[in-house]
Parts: sequence; C-alpha cells; structure tokens
Amino acid sequence: MSTQLSLLPTCQSSRSLISDSTAISICAGAMRLGRRAIFPLVRTTTTTTSAASSPPALLSVGHVLRERRRFTEADVAAYAAVSGDRNPVHLDDAVARELGGFQRRRVVHGMLVASLFPSIIAARFPGAVYASQTLKFASPVYVGDEVVARVQALHIRTTTANSTTASRYVVKFATKCFTDEEEGSLAIEGEAMAVLPTLELSSDSTTK
Repeated sequence: MSTQLSLLPTCQSSRSLISDSTAISICAGAMRLGRRAIFPLVRTTTTTTSAASSPPALLSVGHVLRERRRFTEADVAAYAAVSGDRNPVHLDDAVARELGGFQRRRVVHGMLVASLFPSIIAARFPGAVYASQTLKFASPVYVGDEVVARVQALHIRTTTANSTTASRYVVKFATKCFTDEEEGSLAIEGEAMAVLPTLELSSDSTTK
C-alpha cells in the first residue's frame, strides 16, 4: 500500500467534500500568513495487489523426504521407560561391549530409530494414517550418533470410499536410515504404507 500527499491549488468552497473511500478532499479556503499562503493537504491512498503465491508442491513418485536426528542418552532412557525395553545393551556401555558385542558403547533401540519414518510422513502430511512398516536392521546406531532418515515415494494410488467423501491417497514408501551425511552407512531399511489425506507437501518439506 502506498500513500501520496498533494496540495490543493485552489479553493472554491469552504465545505469539506469526501469523494470516495480512497480520496478525501478538504477545502477550507486558503489562509494567508504575511505573504505566504497555506493550503490544506489531500491524502490519497492507493492499494497495490501482490503477485499470486505459487501453488503448493505435490508429492509424486520419486520424491524424497529427509530428517536428521541425534539420539541422546536422555532419549534412550525415556524410550526404555515408555516401552519397557530395558535391555542393558541400550543402557550400560560395559554390557553393550561385553555381552552385546557392540564395540563402541550402548546402542539406540532400533524401534526408536525407526520411529523417524512415521514422524517424517506425519509432519509433512498431517492426518496421515500409518498402515504398515517392514524393517531390517543392518548396523547399530550408537548413542550420540547423528542419523539421516529418508523416505521415498514408490507408488501412489488414489482411493475414494464413496461419492460424498474426499479422495485419499495410498502411498508406498521406501524407508532407509543412514549414520553418515553421505548416506553410505545403512542402519535400517524397509518399506512403509501410509494413507494420506492430501498430496500437498508442507512448506518445511525437503524434496528431491
């Protein structure tokens, strides 16, 4: 919105005239002070329409969504308390090395790491219903490691229950989790099926 001020050069009436909602002219006569004349101001307001926003991106086959996460000792302890899985290989470094055979230290619950997959999908498509998930644990994720979880759309099918309900989308995703930035060290892989209320990607999505 821009505002412009201009001077009225002449006055033919002492009454105030209001022409419309965007221009108000006030003419009260010119007042002279010495040899200088003072004229009332006219304030004119114009509205500029902004360019139309770009349409939202839509999920299509091949799209990849990613999320990075570093699991802390507090995360592992909280998950153990909630799930009841208190296996000491997740909670005790010595047990993890001696009994579990994990060389570095305690490891993150595999299901806690895998929870990144539905988290990614639900964050990008609020209202999504997670239908199934297969998992293969390829290598351990140690407490403190940063992981990169990735889901990729493999197949999309539109479904409608009846003529009065909105379409929903059954999407099959490849799900993988890596323990390095180059995505070369595979920790978990599998496939997921989810029912989405829309294919519109939220603005914070990372796609490729």
